[in-house]
Amino acid sequence: MILYHCRLTFHDNLYYETRTLGRLYETGRLLHNIALCYALGLAQTPYFHANDTPRYAEELAPLNDASIYVTPAAGEDVQYAVHTFKLGDERNAVFMERSNVNIPTYGRAKEISVGSRFRFGVLSEQPLTFPRWLRMGLWMSKAHLEVSEIPLQYLTQQRSETISAYPLNPADIPDAATLRLFDLVSMRPSSLVENALVEAGAWWVGTLPNGSQVCLPGGLRHQVAQ
Repeated sequence: MILYHCRLTFHDNLYYETRTLGRLYETGRLLHNIALCYALGLAQTPYFHANDTPRYAEELAPLNDASIYVTPAAGEDVQYAVHTFKLGDERNAVFMERSNVNIPTYGRAKEISVGSRFRFGVLSEQPLTFPRWLRMGLWMSKAHLEVSEIPLQYLTQQRSETISAYPLNPADIPDAATLRLFDLVSMRPSSLVENALVEAGAWWVGTLPNGSQVCLPGGLRHQVAQ
């Protein structure tokens, strides 16, 4: 198994709505692993959707078949910018009736600003090729991707480890592993956890470029309810 240690540096402001506080629309400090799968080009979705229902389970299934797993991303250096926006609903006709009403929609968007950096990991049995640049978020913000390849050792030993290198998606943890302690981060489409104390009988272990050890439970898979 290969661990690709990835670092993202944003060259545009990044916006996605994590929570709404009145007229403030806030971007969270983590990047969801489902979003990263699409941004990396590992998962694909059709351009046209007859409805707005996501097909995450169907579209992430090829990654599981290829033994590829993408972790959520943690912020290494995250800065924010707040912008006020105002959108006008400009309608010329409604049911053949003329209307000159222009109803504005306004608010403030808290965005991750230019220069913010994130880190995440990609597990794969086979070598992968990554793009140098990718786009994410509502504004399709541009980010530069740097990748380091790290070999992993597979250990079969029942033990508990605190995972701080990357956040985890608790839905993706195998049934044989148990979350003991964690910091919950509420976001869509599913909540993530940080600093998770995980007990498992199988582990992937390696050394990051900064010399610190990384441990991930064996059997991580993208598990999304239909």
